[in-house]
Amino acid sequence: MTRKFKTADYEKTLDLQISLREVLPPDHLARFIVDVVEQLDLSNIYKQYSDKGAPPYAPEVLLGLLFYGYATGVFSSRKIEQATTEVIPFRFIAGNMQPDHDTIAHFRQQFLPELKEMFVQILLIAQEMDYLQVGNVSLDGSKIHADASKSKAVSYKRLLAIDAYLQAEVNELFALAEAADGGQLPAEMNIQDEIERRQHQLARLAEAKKVLEARAQARYEAEQSDFEAQMQARAEKATKTGRKPAGQPPKPPTVGPSDKDQYNFTDPESRIMKNANNSGFDQHYPVPGRCNTQVVVEHDSRLIVGHWLCNQPNDKQATLPTLDTVPPELGQPDTANLDTGYFGEKNIAGLQARGIEPYIATGRSPHHQGWRGHFLDNPDPPSQNAAVKEHMAYKLRTDIGNAIYRLRKSTVEPVIGIIKEVLGFRQFSVRGLVAAGGEWTLVCLAYNLKRLHILHYG
Repeated sequence: MTRKFKTADYEKTLDLQISLREVLPPDHLARFIVDVVEQLDLSNIYKQYSDKGAPPYAPEVLLGLLFYGYATGVFSSRKIEQATTEVIPFRFIAGNMQPDHDTIAHFRQQFLPELKEMFVQILLIAQEMDYLQVGNVSLDGSKIHADASKSKAVSYKRLLAIDAYLQAEVNELFALAEAADGGQLPAEMNIQDEIERRQHQLARLAEAKKVLEARAQARYEAEQSDFEAQMQARAEKATKTGRKPAGQPPKPPTVGPSDKDQYNFTDPESRIMKNANNSGFDQHYPVPGRCNTQVVVEHDSRLIVGHWLCNQPNDKQATLPTLDTVPPELGQPDTANLDTGYFGEKNIAGLQARGIEPYIATGRSPHHQGWRGHFLDNPDPPSQNAAVKEHMAYKLRTDIGNAIYRLRKSTVEPVIGIIKEVLGFRQFSVRGLVAAGGEWTLVCLAYNLKRLHILHYG
C-alpha cells in the first residue's frame, strides 16, 4: 500500500504535558461553576465542621464536583472519584486532588438540606446578571425511580396472607415449646429463635399495614373531595339545562386499602407506579399513577424557580405547595400555566388569592380539530353565574389565554425532558422522601447552572 497515514506515537503521547488552561477555555462549564460556587455563602456548611482531625476537603471543592457531575449526567460518587483522575474538567474542579467516593457520598448526604439555600442564592445571582425576572411560570411533574427494588414490595392482599401464615406458625411453635420433646424436634432447631424471628417479621408487617391504611385514608379523602365536586357540577348543569347530564354519574370512592396497594420494605416512602413508557410497573416517589417530582419554570429564562418532591395523592394537591416553593426574594409570578391534572376550584381560588392569574386546562385538547376548530369555534363568554370550569375553558380559548398556555410546550416540558434525557437523571441515589427531596434540589440546581451558563455565554 502506497497511501500514507498519520499515526499516533502513544509512548511519546504518554509523556505529553498539558496545561489545563489550554483545554479549558474561559467559557467552559467547569470554570463557570467554580466561579459561581465562589460567590455562594457557605457559612452554614463551614460551621458544621469540627476543629479536630485532619484537614478536610473544602466544601467549595466537593460542591463543585457534585454540581458539575449532576450537570453533566455523572451522579455516582464512585464515578465522580474516578473522573477526578481521568476527566480534565473534574480534575480542574478538584484542584488536582482525588477525594474518595465515601467522602463525596457522605458530603452529599450530610449537606442535602443546605442545598435549598444554595438553590435560592444561584437564582439571585441569575437575577443580578439580568437573566431572570419572575413573571409567567409553568408547573409540571414527572416520575423518578426510587432507589428501591420492586421485588421488595408486598401488596396489601399478600401482606394479610403472610401475616395470617406467620401468626399460625408462631402459635404452632408456642404449642411445641410447651410440649417439647427433644426426640420430636431437629437437633439444630431453637424454638425461641424461630419464634422471635417470626415475631420480628410480624412487627414489620404490622407497620406496613398501618402505613397502607393511612395512605388509603388520605387517598379516600382526596377522591371523596373530587367526587363531591363532580356531583355538584352535574347538579349545577342539570339545573341550568333542565335535563339530566349525559353519561354515567361518577362512582363514589372506596374506603380502605385495595388488594393491590403496595408497600416497599427497602424504601417505605416509595411506591409501585405504572410506567408510562411500557406496560410494567416500577418503584417511584411516591404516589401510584401520578407525577410527583414537581418543577416551576420561568418562561423567558427557562430556569427552574420552584421545585418539590411531594407526597400528595394527586397533582391537584401538589399545585399550591409547589408554587409556594418559589422563593419570595425572586418576586411574585404573574401567571401560572398548568395542565388538566392540576385543575380544581380550590387551586384556582388559591392562585388568585396569591395574586397569580391561573391558566389551567379543563380537559385534554382534541387532536386534528380542522380549520373550523381553530377559526370558527369561538363561543360567547359564559354568564357570570356559570361554573368555574366554563370560565376557565373560555379563558383558554381567548387569543391571550391560548398564547400563554401554549408556552408550556416550550418551557416546562422541555426542562423535564432535558433532566431525564440529556442529564440522564432517572433514579435517585438516596433513600427516604426527605433525602430524595434534597437530591431533587441538587438536580434542579445543577440544571439551573447549566442553563445559566448557556444564557451567559450563548
